[in-house]
Amino acid sequence: MCPVKAIHRLRIVGIIEGISFLLLLGIAMPLKYLGDIPEAVKVVGWAHGVLFIGFIVLLWLAMQLADWSLKRGAMFFVAALIPFGPFLVDKHLRRYADEAQAAAKPEGA
Repeated sequence: MCPVKAIHRLRIVGIIEGISFLLLLGIAMPLKYLGDIPEAVKVVGWAHGVLFIGFIVLLWLAMQLADWSLKRGAMFFVAALIPFGPFLVDKHLRRYADEAQAAAKPEGA
């Protein structure tokens, strides 16, 4: 897999994971504690957990393929732990994908 595809997949999963985190915090948790509906957290929490693990795997893959530093990878990892974090760092991922795309093109193209 090329670095551009790895970063693109990381961006997609990051956005979906960020949405699932907001759903968990903003809808499922209030339903559990204010509406006495614990099933909401069970379903949304499970989905968020799977997406978070997928995000971490794709982050590791992007770090390997794009030769990112540990500092850069840590920035994206920490962003995934913060509400709205994946949305805030998406512009950086887009820029890194563009850089990887430019690096992959031959000089004369």
